[in-house]
Amino acid sequence: MADRMFPCAPRSLGARRGLSGTALKLLALALMLLDHIHYFFAFTGAVPLWFTQLGRLSAPLFLFCTVEGFAHTRDRRRYFGRIWAIAAGMGLVQFCMQYAGLWRRPDGFVPENGIFLNFVVLLPLWQGVDWLRQRRFARGLAALLLPLVGWPAAFAVLFIALPGLQALFLLAGYTVLPCWMLFTDGGIYYILLGLVLYLLRGRRGAQAAAFVALELLFDLAWPVHGLVQAGLFAPSVLFTSDFQWMAVFAVVPMLLYNGQRGRGCKALFYAFYPAHIYLLYALSWWVVAHKV
Repeated sequence: MADRMFPCAPRSLGARRGLSGTALKLLALALMLLDHIHYFFAFTGAVPLWFTQLGRLSAPLFLFCTVEGFAHTRDRRRYFGRIWAIAAGMGLVQFCMQYAGLWRRPDGFVPENGIFLNFVVLLPLWQGVDWLRQRRFARGLAALLLPLVGWPAAFAVLFIALPGLQALFLLAGYTVLPCWMLFTDGGIYYILLGLVLYLLRGRRGAQAAAFVALELLFDLAWPVHGLVQAGLFAPSVLFTSDFQWMAVFAVVPMLLYNGQRGRGCKALFYAFYPAHIYLLYALSWWVVAHKV
């Protein structure tokens, strides 16, 4: 009875202690929700900063779960197709907001939430890694180089060479042929991190160490260096504005992953991301429109 009432509730720990894939996704989902509540309503001054500080953990956790999901899925084409469809749909909405001026909030704010676009780039890279391991070198190199270098380079050249078609290239880059150069939701660092996590999959210690090292390099050392060079660094900024480094704490639930899938709840996770983004955006629009 309990299973039917709460189909996404985590199973008992059973033979393996730790967190199942479903438990990790639910944790990431909750942290993401906190982060996006802050993202959409920070202008009110009513949402505490710790909402988004905790939210730093959500993106790497979703990345880790997607690595595992891709590795274990029985049908990689269908898996890719679902993610591509969501990414293309949300990318179309984002394009319409940013470049066509549609559905903009009265204060001009436009949401930039495109994590599925990153996954559309990453999945071919992971498939390329597996093809290379199988010594299928032509396919493997094509799968790695085309989304990472080939299409972005072609996009840049065509965008400059054919100014009359720039809108069409942008539309393609946000929808059917995602181009990582256009994304602000993680960008190239998130893609490189996903590639490293997949390369080290199965070696949890090395995977965790690489994740921590990359996080501290790109989200702590690099920003601090820039602030020091500009004469703007103070320790307090690491907790008030430049706190992306807090994503490093996602390593703890990653290490607690027990290798089990859990309940799955596929429909929930695919539907929740776009649904909560647009619901929160609509609510924030209403608040802005009725703000005294």
